[in-house]
Amino acid sequence: MSREMLIEKIRKVPNFPIEGILFYDVTTLFKDAKALQQLSDDLYEMYKGKGITKVVGIESRGFIMGPILATRLDAGFIPIRKPGKLPAETIEQSYDKEYGQDTIQIHKDALDENDIIVLHDDLLATGGTMEAACELVKKMKPKKVYVNFLIELAELNGRALFGDDVEVEALITV
Repeated sequence: MSREMLIEKIRKVPNFPIEGILFYDVTTLFKDAKALQQLSDDLYEMYKGKGITKVVGIESRGFIMGPILATRLDAGFIPIRKPGKLPAETIEQSYDKEYGQDTIQIHKDALDENDIIVLHDDLLATGGTMEAACELVKKMKPKKVYVNFLIELAELNGRALFGDDVEVEALITV
């Protein structure tokens, strides 16, 4: 399946979650077995051979492809969640996003200095959520951090938030 076909399968929902936002719904990719397999294969090809030890997925759509990628890479999966959702001791990071402010948390013992991380989420828009997630995992001093998205909205230039020490990749750019 080509990238163009994947793009065609993405549902675009105007004015969600608030007026003026065009939401790119990737659940239409996940419900199609061939599209899901293509996403899995493409993500694996991107990160195989890089020594990834943990895939960190951001709530909630990062919880879908993140564990699939982790399994393919023989790596662990770590969730980043909203406050109050993780049962053990956490560290957190607050941030501004396109339509409000939020906070994310990770278990304090989830990562260490020996880990090579892929941080994964579904969409790069303005980049606030992933920038916060990146800062959060960097507090744990991993060896390397890669940042990955299924979709990047290039015109919003969210990629500019990340320093040269972080490789940012997206499977689909629109």
